[in-house]
Amino acid sequence: MSGDGPGRDGTDDWEEEIAEWDEEVSEWEADEGDGDPDLEPDAADRVPKVVSAGHINWDVTIHVDRLPEPDGETRIDLLEQSGGGSAANVAVGLVGLGGQSVVYGSVGGDESGALALRELASAGVDPGQVLVAADEPTSVKYAIVDGSGELLMLANDGANESFTAAELDRDTLSAADHLHLTGQQPGTAAALATAAAEAGTTRSFDPGRRVGDREFEAALHATDLLFLNAPEADALADSTDIDPWEPDDRVVAIKLGEEGATVRTPHGDVSHPGFDVDAVDTVGAGDAFAAGFLGAALRDPDITGGGFSHDPRDYQVPLLVGNACGAIAAETVTARAELSWERVRSVMGESPESDLLIEIRV
Repeated sequence: MSGDGPGRDGTDDWEEEIAEWDEEVSEWEADEGDGDPDLEPDAADRVPKVVSAGHINWDVTIHVDRLPEPDGETRIDLLEQSGGGSAANVAVGLVGLGGQSVVYGSVGGDESGALALRELASAGVDPGQVLVAADEPTSVKYAIVDGSGELLMLANDGANESFTAAELDRDTLSAADHLHLTGQQPGTAAALATAAAEAGTTRSFDPGRRVGDREFEAALHATDLLFLNAPEADALADSTDIDPWEPDDRVVAIKLGEEGATVRTPHGDVSHPGFDVDAVDTVGAGDAFAAGFLGAALRDPDITGGGFSHDPRDYQVPLLVGNACGAIAAETVTARAELSWERVRSVMGESPESDLLIEIRV
């Protein structure tokens, strides 16, 4: 049953939440003094510090009019190189939204690894914890995108899962507000999530497309918030005792592509259809969604003050921001979208509450 939930006037409450969020962003802009709402790490209270752990890649994005048939050939319309990898993408996105980011993973001792680390540092991410595996190549991912936005991925594993939980400085983890995990060795993910839980740090996990094939159960059960797309949610439901569509002890944000996203909690769910954009490249859109969702949620003590809230109504703004960031990434040629509150607000429009079509189920 859809509705506003017991004890609340959904319309008035939602308009009040939007007004408060908009006022807060305006205050950030005023603090900066130059119209840019992004914050320096120590410029305000409630600036989240996040450790993003997982893949750090070097990406080569190739745009073609159409993917070739077997034994066929097609012309390259555009070729771009940039940093990539889910952990790195989320870390950069969070900095763009005013957060502090430490990235933890591994690269090879080659030029691609040096370029990836240099790009992270220039974006404001702390790469000081990254392991450099001198004798291995950096993972390079080739994304071939056709004119309709469909893509073909080619990648080598390289050094991107050479790191273990043992190499991460525990003071860095305990000083963080949140740990975000992406694809990595299952044992590493479980150990990092367990260490974060012991330190009182909230945890999220975006396991990626191999979630049904890897033994992630320990890491999944040690995290508060999961990010999945619909096929990954189905695969997880089929392969484990976790049902992402009807979770009983965690929050699950499920990305639905052109149909937006839904947030499932033990007490109900909230959904939003997303924003209408002309997608040119969906690579990295899920990472941008996660960065936007976390960037909004971690600033709100009502959501994360005692672990992630199970009230679906608390996730209306994070869901909106996540969808806006995903839309920005879909309009970006590479997997590394430049996120900012200014761009988020541009996607959402001057009066986003008039077009929300949010459905809350309790």
